[in-house]
Amino acid sequence: MQVTAPISRHTLHGSQLKIRQQKLLVTRRNQRVETCNAVKEIFMPALSSTMTEGKIVSWLKSEGDKITKGESVVVVESDKADMDVESFQDGILGAIVIQEGGVANVGAPIAYVAESDADLQEAKSKVGGASNGNGAAPASKEVPKEDVGKVEAPVAAKSEAAPAPPTPPPAPAASQALAPQKRADGRIIATPYAKKLAKELGVDLNSLAGSGPAGRITASDVEGFKKGGNGAATAPSPAAPATPSAAPSQAAQAPPADMKPSTPQPVSTSVSELKGTTEPFNALQAAVAKNMVESLKVPEFRVAYSINTDALDALYKRLKPKGVTMSGLLAKAAGVALSKFPTLYAACTADGKGITYNEHINIAMAVTMPDGGLITPVLKDADSTDIYQISRNWADLVKRARAKKLAPDEFNSGTFTISNMGMYGADTFDAILPPGTAAILAVGGSKPTVTVDDNGRFGVQKVMKCNLTCDHRIVYGAGAAEFMLELKSVIENPEQLTF
Repeated sequence: MQVTAPISRHTLHGSQLKIRQQKLLVTRRNQRVETCNAVKEIFMPALSSTMTEGKIVSWLKSEGDKITKGESVVVVESDKADMDVESFQDGILGAIVIQEGGVANVGAPIAYVAESDADLQEAKSKVGGASNGNGAAPASKEVPKEDVGKVEAPVAAKSEAAPAPPTPPPAPAASQALAPQKRADGRIIATPYAKKLAKELGVDLNSLAGSGPAGRITASDVEGFKKGGNGAATAPSPAAPATPSAAPSQAAQAPPADMKPSTPQPVSTSVSELKGTTEPFNALQAAVAKNMVESLKVPEFRVAYSINTDALDALYKRLKPKGVTMSGLLAKAAGVALSKFPTLYAACTADGKGITYNEHINIAMAVTMPDGGLITPVLKDADSTDIYQISRNWADLVKRARAKKLAPDEFNSGTFTISNMGMYGADTFDAILPPGTAAILAVGGSKPTVTVDDNGRFGVQKVMKCNLTCDHRIVYGAGAAEFMLELKSVIENPEQLTF
């Protein structure tokens, strides 16, 4: 008998899983039978061109659940966003390799799908030999709810036979640290499944406190709220030995009926709590750190200009009631100026031997994320899109960026970047060039400044300082200065931005 096992790999991009199906060809006495392996592997997908590993935020399906083609089964955190990932075929989720919070390299198996109930045992048997590609500890085995009593019974019996040890003093600080808390900045951050579940159950996310990282609301928070009727109080308490005679702690007791509940206090970390601690990067912070190190390989230079913003401020005041934002005006001004300087939104080739000229002027603008790091949502075709649409697009991008709901193309397609720190009162600063681009513009605050005109007359004008950082391999000093003069002209004569 001759047995061969060729592998056929199906790779799908975007929000679909990569599934490898193994076919077994058996030949015996001129008879050839083709059978399909009933268990398929679900791989960690590549959700962006820079993604090398992903973190499992939440599984939308549990082991044993049926899944259908096109149905979301898992939420994956890439280096820039959380994305729902869809199944590519029908089947049963037989075994989960990487549990929630676990990390796997792109292409590593994260679960197994069985074709039928008869194949579930085979799927579970594969988990032991699976590797997530990064040396992470295997996920702990879950105990079915119906077996919890069976597991705890011997422990309880043993504790009754032995003398009871002294009751340790309560640790209120630890309990409070693990309890759900609302975010200090007031933002509502929830996993995609938590949002979906809240909508189905009619739960207002504004009334919840999240138990996830950085106050993120999880599906268990929503379910707990629905069952218990309040947010933080319904969250599970930290694990502790179960003693039948133990009285509930004072903190866990319900307040008297005539006592009004106190306002939930936001999570706050004092400086003293941070001293001597080490906190690992989240996925976004790690991506930013990697890009900053990569930027050190590029020879950079800078050109700074002071620009009068009196006319721009007047235009903004006039258009603000129509929804126009200052960020939109700056992006539009940069787009108009860039249209005459194709090198400024080009890129040096990977081998450093040429220039790639981009077709579109896509302005990426830096946005600080509430849980650390920053992201650069992209305003596409800023030179040709009208200022009203740009402002609407920007409001939508920022909202979805902070909820980690941007598609990869909405944060990695920028061809020119703006970093604006004027709202923080910064006068001037240097911006670090993002890899794969030619320039980034650092924008300071606009402040009243004493000026002297060509006739020697003194006056007070609103002036902002802009600093352009360029890749000196493809952009030269004269070209950068000419672009800044054009940008200065556009901002000081901004009526063209409304055309």
